[in-house]
Amino acid sequence: MHQLISVIGSKGGTGKTSISHMLCHGLGLFGRQSISILTDAEREPLSRAGRHYITLDGRTPEQLEKILEKLSTMPNWIGVIDGGGNRPDMDRHLYELGGLVLLPFRDSQEDMRTVVRDLDRYPNALGVPSQWPTNSWQQMAAERTLDEVMQAYRPRLLEPVYSVSASKLLLQAEVPSHLPSILNNVSRGLARQVLDRLGLPYDPDNA
Repeated sequence: MHQLISVIGSKGGTGKTSISHMLCHGLGLFGRQSISILTDAEREPLSRAGRHYITLDGRTPEQLEKILEKLSTMPNWIGVIDGGGNRPDMDRHLYELGGLVLLPFRDSQEDMRTVVRDLDRYPNALGVPSQWPTNSWQQMAAERTLDEVMQAYRPRLLEPVYSVSASKLLLQAEVPSHLPSILNNVSRGLARQVLDRLGLPYDPDNA
């Protein structure tokens, strides 16, 4: 599925849900129609109210299959699946569906060692530095760790998605009518990278 993006990874707590919603939010700001698909049984579905994208509940295999069948008939829409953590069978299934696969990880050696294993396991997947530090000294430390642990994987990494405390607003039951500019900008940056990878057009004035 060209229009399917799966956000997966072996380790929990790497920001998969935040990345999924920030990506959909950014796509919406570019005028692209997208669906955030929940598959993590530990989370509750979120309201569509106030969002630039649709949210759907795909927590059972039957629900997910129906959503993907419908999505296959909607070529102008992009589906973003929040794969959840610690579910290797689900990760393998989502990877084999095709489309773009993203593996978020934070700036810790533990996260990086785990994502290296996932990058080896899923050779077409891309790593996403997630919740990346905004402090310049912490950024330098994170870059050094990347060089130590993941230098060979650099071509398969997206640009960092910086830590934005306002990202939690997208995970509320209902999204406020006005969101901070910094959240919009970071979300656009992530969406721009994904659209580039998919070869899909967007308005550069919104980049």
